Amino acid sequence: MRHDHHGRTHRLELDDQSLRTWDSTVLASDPEDGLVLDRSAFYPGGGGQPPDQGVLLWGGVQTRIVGVRPRDDLWLVPDPDDPLPPVGTQVRGAVDDDRRSLLMRTHSGLHVLRGVMARDFGVPVTGGNMEPGQARLDFDLAEVPAGFKESLTEKLNAEVAADRAIQVRVLPRAQAYALGPIVKTATDLLPPDLEDIRLVDVVGLDLQADGGTHVASTKQIGRIEVAKVENKGRGFRRIRLKLVD
Repeated sequence: MRHDHHGRTHRLELDDQSLRTWDSTVLASDPEDGLVLDRSAFYPGGGGQPPDQGVLLWGGVQTRIVGVRPRDDLWLVPDPDDPLPPVGTQVRGAVDDDRRSLLMRTHSGLHVLRGVMARDFGVPVTGGNMEPGQARLDFDLAEVPAGFKESLTEKLNAEVAADRAIQVRVLPRAQAYALGPIVKTATDLLPPDLEDIRLVDVVGLDLQADGGTHVASTKQIGRIEVAKVENKGRGFRRIRLKLVD
C-alpha cells in the first residue's frame, strides 16, 4: 500500500499539512462505524498526537467529525446527533484549523525537546503524549542537574528563535535507516513490513521517523515553557511542556 493511503482513503494531510478544506466522495456510511471518504485531510491520530476534528458539508447540512478510527479503512467518527451522508455523496471536508494548528506547533515543539535532550544528554525517549498546546515526554535520565528546568527552557527557545526548517520526506526503509538513528524511542516500534518511512527533519537538530503533522519551521512553534520536571522513579523523568504564545 502507498504511504499516503489508508485503506481506500488518500491521506491528503501527509502531502500538504496546510490543507484545511477539500472535496471528496463518501465510500461507506454506517451508523455504527461512521464514514469512509475517498480523500481526507483529517489526521487519524498516532505517535501521541490526537486525531483531528472538523465538519463535512453536504446538501445544505453539516456533519461534525469528532474523531477517527483507523482500521482496515479510515473511519471518521461523526457526532451522534448529526445526519450521515449516504454512500456516493459529494462532501466538502473542513478540519478545525485552531485545533490542528496548535497540535502542529505542539508536536514540532516535542521534536525540538527530543533533539535537545539527545544532543545535550544523550538519552532516549521512553514515552509521551500531547494535547493542543501542552505535552509531555519521558526520558531515561538518571540525574537532573541544578537549574535544569530553567536552562532547558532557554535551550528550547533558542532553537525556536533559530528558525530551523522542518522538512518532511519519504524514503525506502533501507535508505531511511542508512541516515542514522531515525527512531528516538528506547524501543524501535516501526512495523517490520513497513517499506517506506516518512521522516520529519528539524534540520540540524532532530531527524526521526514520524507520521504526524508539523509546522514548517521552529519559529512557528512560538515560545515554549518547561512547565514541570517530574521524577517518576529511578532514571525516569517526565518533562511537561506548554506553549505560552
